[in-house]
Amino acid sequence: MSRKLWYLLMNGLVALWLVAAAIIVLTHRFVPAGDWLMVHLLLLGAVSTAILVWSQHFADTLLRRPAPGGRAFHGMRLVGHTVGAGLVVAGMVTMLWPLVLAGGILVGVVAVTHVVTLFLQSRGALPARFAPLVWYYIAAGLALVIGVGLGIVMARVTLPDGLHDRLYPAHLAFNLLGWVGLTVVGTVILLWPTVLHTRVSDAVDAIARRTLWLMVGGLVVVGGSVALDLRPLFALGILIYLVGVGFVVVEGVRQARRSAQGTFASWSIGAGVLWFAFCTIAFGVVVVEAPGWADAASGVGWLVGPFAVGFAAQVLIGALSYLLPVVLGGGPEASRRTARELDRVGLYRVSVVNLGIVVFLLPVPSFVKVVVSLVVFAVLLVFLVLAVRAVLASRATATTATTATRTTTAAAPADTAAVPARRGAALAAAVSTVVLALTIGIALDPTAAGFQLAAPAASVTPTGHTTTVEVSMKNMRFSPDVVEVPAGDELVIRLTNKDNQVHDLVLANGASSGLLNPDASTDVKVGVVGSNIDGWCSIAGHKLLGMVMTVKMIGGATASPAPSDTPAAGGHDHGAQAGPSAAEDIDLAKEPDATFRAHDAVLAPATSGTTHEYTFTVREGMREVAPGVKQTLWTYNGTAPGPTLRGQVGDTFVITLVNDGTLGHSVDFHAGSLAPDEPMRTIQPGERLTYTFTATRAGIWLYHCSTMPMSLHIANGMFGAVIIDPPGLTPVDREFVLVQSEYYLGGQGAIADATRIATQNPDLVVFNGYANQYKYRPLEAKVGERVRIWVLDAGPNRPSAFHVVGGQFDTVYAEGDYLLRDGGSTGVGGGQALALQPAQGGFVELTFPEAGSYPFVTHIMSDAEKGAAGVFHVTGP
Repeated sequence: MSRKLWYLLMNGLVALWLVAAAIIVLTHRFVPAGDWLMVHLLLLGAVSTAILVWSQHFADTLLRRPAPGGRAFHGMRLVGHTVGAGLVVAGMVTMLWPLVLAGGILVGVVAVTHVVTLFLQSRGALPARFAPLVWYYIAAGLALVIGVGLGIVMARVTLPDGLHDRLYPAHLAFNLLGWVGLTVVGTVILLWPTVLHTRVSDAVDAIARRTLWLMVGGLVVVGGSVALDLRPLFALGILIYLVGVGFVVVEGVRQARRSAQGTFASWSIGAGVLWFAFCTIAFGVVVVEAPGWADAASGVGWLVGPFAVGFAAQVLIGALSYLLPVVLGGGPEASRRTARELDRVGLYRVSVVNLGIVVFLLPVPSFVKVVVSLVVFAVLLVFLVLAVRAVLASRATATTATTATRTTTAAAPADTAAVPARRGAALAAAVSTVVLALTIGIALDPTAAGFQLAAPAASVTPTGHTTTVEVSMKNMRFSPDVVEVPAGDELVIRLTNKDNQVHDLVLANGASSGLLNPDASTDVKVGVVGSNIDGWCSIAGHKLLGMVMTVKMIGGATASPAPSDTPAAGGHDHGAQAGPSAAEDIDLAKEPDATFRAHDAVLAPATSGTTHEYTFTVREGMREVAPGVKQTLWTYNGTAPGPTLRGQVGDTFVITLVNDGTLGHSVDFHAGSLAPDEPMRTIQPGERLTYTFTATRAGIWLYHCSTMPMSLHIANGMFGAVIIDPPGLTPVDREFVLVQSEYYLGGQGAIADATRIATQNPDLVVFNGYANQYKYRPLEAKVGERVRIWVLDAGPNRPSAFHVVGGQFDTVYAEGDYLLRDGGSTGVGGGQALALQPAQGGFVELTFPEAGSYPFVTHIMSDAEKGAAGVFHVTGP
């Protein structure tokens, strides 16, 4: 295989990972582990593949000898890494941890092999000036082995309380600062002057040696700080690391000042290295200033964007833009053609990306962040289009050297004169693009940006006087909730959110505060008051809980107020239900389509060990809850009910709650006994907390979101079960878990209707989140098998009376004790229903006497007819 074709194929892998990352950027809200995928498709996929390709290329060049095994063995390593990374990604999406484990191990094995290969290659190499740079790649590979190992440990090993949060910063440091950072710095030392077409200074050799020792030493100190539980030592490690990086940055700036080159490659690499320095500084500051390791682990989340996109993606694309013409070859003219293609609108592209990252880091509304991030990724992906054009250009027939020379000479004066104008136009276009993205984001959600629609003209004569009042929001109330204003005065409400969750104020005349985070303030310009005006918080359910206020006009003729149950123009009105209720589309005689997969009701045994660690990610997304009926649910890990946890009395559970939604959420585990103040507090979008409890009592326990209004959060999907096995629980042949809950439907695709919840008359009552799903996908059992069915009533309102038609229970366990066990005292006693109130649970056991279909229902029959029914399909032994 030719050298050119080899590098095209290997870099094709990088391109595929970039395309996959772009797809997830567009769809991450609807994909399990979407945020995780965006980062890892870029870093574990595209960036790591590029490192494996190009670090070996540079090692071959610097050492002036081929690696053991040649390209064939190199290709095997790349295939191994691709398969390993693919398994990790597949495992995260499907929540199959064996895949994650296998993939992580394979990635680690490839890293070890890469390190050994480079080491053996360097041992037999002839002396060369820049050969020591290969040690950057060797150290980077060792860092990846450590980082991947920590990731595997955090994913599957039962860790002591708090150790997971300590390991997470180390995992980031060894993967990002070690694997990526060491590779990039070691490469940039020589690549940067090459890109700039300037001389490598005599000081570079000493700088390279000094920097390597400082960066590796800093990482060792960082690892030691985690092992010894000394967070201040973490800052020292980062500082040592940064000193090393600083030598390279300072020398790079000197080289840039000596060069007249201004290409996309130089701008992109230079900007990427500056973002790297910024992210490393911020990383150390966040970890050290946090109150504890848990806060440090949650506090570094905002650095993911600038590190992954600002640093890694920009350096990757910049380096490839320079290297691709080199490997394509074809002579000077072909190289110039490919370079021109890859350099198209270079300054514009770099400017849009970096301005976009700055905007993303600012406290702008979420829609602005979404639009800006899409623009940034679109501009980054222009590289793939230009790369294809470059490959095609390299194949084109070259013009004669004389013609090329004449053309270049004639054009040179015009090009030189036009450079400042072109650069000015490129910068202006980039600023215009980002401003347009800002405008579109604000237009999609104007009130979140603080813009308000003009109030209707007042029916009174303006007095020219302005009344300013202070109103606070706390405990689901406006204080004061009545504001008196003289007729004709202009009203300004100085609004402060003193609560622990997001609120807003929407007024019936169209004025609105936009969303206010805790401790935030804003001035709401109501306009001239010519009538009484109703106001309310439009966050889902808050108005129903009493978060309303009134602007009362004093004097003048009072006009009828605008109806307060109609969303004001420009208001969010998160709780309002536009259009007809989805209840009109309920048809429980209709079957789901052939692709429907029922929620898995099979209960797995408790995992070994006494400490269980889980991550609960709050996600908001549309789900089908009955055939043809869709609702936007709030979920833990994408399902309603959320994951079922299981353990023994005395086990410890460590839950990391990550809020990837758009509203404040929380979690309350009934299985733990502890003060709720901190672990059950509401966290805002983008935040996380660690909730640790020890199971001291047995039973099946509810967990749910405890953010007010609690009924709405539960009815909208935020609940699940924790099973703590009673001591001496006898083995059975099959175990199932059924969680009963209720739906109060809004419009198609909307959230639950808060006013309907208050009626306690649900539209659907279901087991495990979908009406009648086990009628269409029955639960399987065999004659003579002993079957245990755990049942939990999540509510929020309706009781349950679980019954199996044609079956009799010989064991009934409810709320921590046996009501009946093995037929009771007589040995022939039986149970026919497990009666539960909301938040209560238990289990029943039975043996099916013969083959057939055994329906199960809640024996509150009107609720069974609303979807709380299923079937056991029993076959012969």
